[in-house]
Amino acid sequence: MEINSQAGGYAALCENFRWQIPAKFNIAVDVCGRWADERSRFALYYEDESGFTSAHSFWDIQREANRLANVLAALGTLPGDRVAILLPQCPETAIAHVAIYQMGALAVPLSHLFGPDALEYRLGDSGAHVAIVDETSLPRLQQLRQKLPQLRHVIGVGAALGAGVKQWAEVLEHASPRYAPMHTAADDPAMIIYTSGTTGKPKGALMAHRTLLGNLSGYVCSHDFFPQPGDMFWSPADWAWTGGLWDVLLPTWHFGMPLLAYKGRFEPEKAFALIEKYNIRNSFLFPTALKMMMKAVPAPRTHYDLDLRSIMSAGEPVGEAVFRWAKEQLGVTINEMFGQTEMNYVVGNCASRWPAKPGAMGRAYPGHRVAVVDGQGNVLPPGELGEVAVHRQCKGEDDPVIMLGYWQNPTATAEKFVGDGWGLTGDLAKMDDDGDLWYQGRADDVFNSGGYRIGPSEIENCLLKHPAVANCAVIGIPDSVRGTLVKAFVVLQPGLTGSPALVE
Repeated sequence: MEINSQAGGYAALCENFRWQIPAKFNIAVDVCGRWADERSRFALYYEDESGFTSAHSFWDIQREANRLANVLAALGTLPGDRVAILLPQCPETAIAHVAIYQMGALAVPLSHLFGPDALEYRLGDSGAHVAIVDETSLPRLQQLRQKLPQLRHVIGVGAALGAGVKQWAEVLEHASPRYAPMHTAADDPAMIIYTSGTTGKPKGALMAHRTLLGNLSGYVCSHDFFPQPGDMFWSPADWAWTGGLWDVLLPTWHFGMPLLAYKGRFEPEKAFALIEKYNIRNSFLFPTALKMMMKAVPAPRTHYDLDLRSIMSAGEPVGEAVFRWAKEQLGVTINEMFGQTEMNYVVGNCASRWPAKPGAMGRAYPGHRVAVVDGQGNVLPPGELGEVAVHRQCKGEDDPVIMLGYWQNPTATAEKFVGDGWGLTGDLAKMDDDGDLWYQGRADDVFNSGGYRIGPSEIENCLLKHPAVANCAVIGIPDSVRGTLVKAFVVLQPGLTGSPALVE
């Protein structure tokens, strides 16, 4: 895969783009192994809430990953086996991912915030036989071990000590730093990420090694042709989710570029301090984080020496106020992005090549075929409401970002696709004449009122334009005449109080 930064505008980028997926491809070799011989090439800078810091080269990461791979092999881990990772942003998380991928095993990233029920289901469904945890997750995991007979080994990081727990530092100390990676096929599975669906139990999206390559066109464009000299990445996105792994850690290391891992709660002032201290040039920030930063530090460049070059945002619309603040106060045009675990980084903006429209989801990134379709997979014309869908193929080539399927759930996999290969996202949108998508809500949020299909976000976007409205949410409530009525919940701007006149 190659994106020519000199190719011109959007049409030229898409016309010249081709996927070139090799038959053999391994994520670990791609993101770490091929950079490890450059011993002075830094991969990771780390800081925690106590102020402790450390720096790690790709060579450091690779040697520790080799040691861990040898430990896991001694515990009986074979290609295709699942290894759970319950860790926050820290060096051990990255090392674990590299070790697991180079073995041909499957990483099962799990949030350290999960409660016992969530952990039990995911560990049981995946059949993970090893879990790597820190002290925050260990007590919950220990409660479950008798319910999870297949979970035979626990490796504890840091202060994660207890009966039956193998200490990370101890077992790695005695392991060899040499390991020969598996020559995996690009289509071989590499990771199971559990989705949080609106109905039913979470489903494990099975991702291939090639998935990393499928994310790159969006990653490069959303950061205005990453990498550039001096680029340095940080994001508060949890490394247990698609946002932290496929949008940050793995693509950044694909390019051999450094990033910051911060283990601590997100706080706006701390975020600005980290950006200044580590000369962060690129970031993925959720709209909520951006709103918090805007509110806490309205004029950041008067307090911090910042050199941000690119910001990608996703998860919900950024909104015009935040968009304008970032441009005026940070000197950056936010590139919004849309995707989901099963088919990530498929739509978005690239301000240096096409205009970013505040509130728009963006348009299909090169290499992805995206449309608005009806329930049967028929492509709808611009302006019509339908479901955002991603086709399995683009220009006759398989799209590498599409998941392999849901883990041990062929029925759900089949239901995900309609027509001649359109993967449904569950998100409603309208497409304009430029190909930009405008979010209208979740498919299961839409309601019918007096014969009209109404998406809550369209009304919410209208309400947010009122100067008195700080935030809002729209739902449908039953009505005997119209079927459903629109009900809006509104948060007023500070200092304002509700009144009949304001309601009108």
